[in-house]
Amino acid sequence: MVSEAPPFWWQSAGVQSALLSPFGWIYGRVARRIMDHRVRKAIGVPVICVGNFTVGGSGKTPTALALAETAIAGGFTPGFLSRGYGGGVRHATVVDPARDTARLVGDEPMLLAAKALTVVSADRVEGAELLVRSGADLIIMDDGFQSARLVFDQALLVVDARRGIGNGCVFPAGPVRAPIMDQVRHADALVVVGEGTGADPMIRLAARAAKPIHLARLQPRNADEFKGRNCLAFAAIGDPEKFFATLERADVRLARRQGFPDHHHFTDDEINDLLADAELYGLDLITTEKDYVRLQAGHGRALDLVQKTAVLSIDLAFDSPDVPGAIINAAVAAFKRRRNSS
Repeated sequence: MVSEAPPFWWQSAGVQSALLSPFGWIYGRVARRIMDHRVRKAIGVPVICVGNFTVGGSGKTPTALALAETAIAGGFTPGFLSRGYGGGVRHATVVDPARDTARLVGDEPMLLAAKALTVVSADRVEGAELLVRSGADLIIMDDGFQSARLVFDQALLVVDARRGIGNGCVFPAGPVRAPIMDQVRHADALVVVGEGTGADPMIRLAARAAKPIHLARLQPRNADEFKGRNCLAFAAIGDPEKFFATLERADVRLARRQGFPDHHHFTDDEINDLLADAELYGLDLITTEKDYVRLQAGHGRALDLVQKTAVLSIDLAFDSPDVPGAIINAAVAAFKRRRNSS
């Protein structure tokens, strides 16, 4: 998958999508076959998969973190399983937040590891087994819904309420990872993050398929620190506009904003431009937690930017506070059923 989504993916389907649609049809057939016929490995603890319909950010990582927080409060020892996009790890590895960097293990695993035991592995079966050996009694997967060869006890699909699924076309004609109905068929529930009508078609599909629909929102923890200050916001995430909108809803004044491709490692020229603009216009620099951990893995000018940049911390809150516990309970119940039937 690509990290920089073409703009036409998030517009109404047009000529570019039409020209690429034959490739999307092939990709979709392959994806459907993988989802329907992959050989799944059963792991000895409950497994919750947090995935999404599309390439790019939708709120998977905040959802996974919210589930882990509830699991820890309930007496579990959860472990995160991530592919570690952008990292250089080849074999299953336990992330050490004190030693590892985003350049080595990926930016999202660094955020996850600050909350709970985290393993990065391209082979998710190998990674899940390492988590169990390391003491996890509940696995929360960040991504892997369409491809992981694991038995899921609960599979969630997260969708952004504003962007939805873009033009609705399968990669590379659009951002969709596999045919929509096949994804809904394999999911246990839908999680809709934020406000807007972009996810309404997915909500209707999930409702017709009798899948539970959970509503959630991103809540800044420290937005009050930035009220009344003129800021230059920058972000290299799947949807930088979501970050900017979160700041604006928190009454943070955005004098300038700069978006970059997801998982982007900033060049010295880009860093110099950000620092120069902030100094020239008297602005405070602000970015996401994910971008901050990626910058900490840099050197030279990256560390200069770290010292001058503040971070907006966010939590994902479900509209019903009972939802995370219900998801975990459903996963445990499904795990017990498959264990008793084996």
